[in-house]
Amino acid sequence: MTVRARNIIVLGATSAIAEATARIWAAAGANFVLVGRDPARLQAIAQDLSVRGAKSTSIVSIDCVRANARDELQKMVKTLGRLDLLLLAYGALGDKEILEQDQKAIERLVATNFTSSIAWSLAASRILEQQRSGTLIVLGSVAGDRGRQSNFVYGATKAGLACLVEGIAHKLAPTGARAVVVKPGLVDTPMTEAFQKKGFLWSRPEDVARIIARSAERGGPIVYAPSFWGWIMLIIRLAPTWIFNRLRI
Repeated sequence: MTVRARNIIVLGATSAIAEATARIWAAAGANFVLVGRDPARLQAIAQDLSVRGAKSTSIVSIDCVRANARDELQKMVKTLGRLDLLLLAYGALGDKEILEQDQKAIERLVATNFTSSIAWSLAASRILEQQRSGTLIVLGSVAGDRGRQSNFVYGATKAGLACLVEGIAHKLAPTGARAVVVKPGLVDTPMTEAFQKKGFLWSRPEDVARIIARSAERGGPIVYAPSFWGWIMLIIRLAPTWIFNRLRI
């Protein structure tokens, strides 16, 4: 796969999928601003990317949920000179049982997965629209395709986020800039450490990373990772309610 060297901002750079994706872009000589809450971990990732070929790496240690997205993003773009790619990769899964009973837990999840993501996505889209180039990639989830008993609060935040990115993609289309929501299925990451990881449906972060990197070049506005999840979710979305309600998913 060929990827061009670019000026890239990664929000949630310490996530397993974001780190694996950044390694692909580093090999093409990209310039990075890596954003997250853990400065030591960010520094370690930055050093690794430099060894792998990154032209430059800067780290910004902030809480993306609490930060002023517009002001912080403008400072990051000033560091890079321009914005070619922004990958929004932070998020939280939450505990299903707690989320169904604790309003504070709901508010924290919505703030992380939806409210703050809207602010960063809109801030990035304004810059891309002015440039008339560049790509916004947001990490979504197949959980947002249809409400299911196993994770519907988390899924609701991802459904809203996907709708937002589709709208941004529609708005940017005449300008030459792009927006893409990548929807992974089951991925073996620290976020899913409590799950039993058996079967062909599970992917590695590196598998999803290759699809994200490809999405930066073409495709969208919705991309499933891996692609077979598109067919699985089509069946789930089209399943009649009387059948769907008998499924324990």
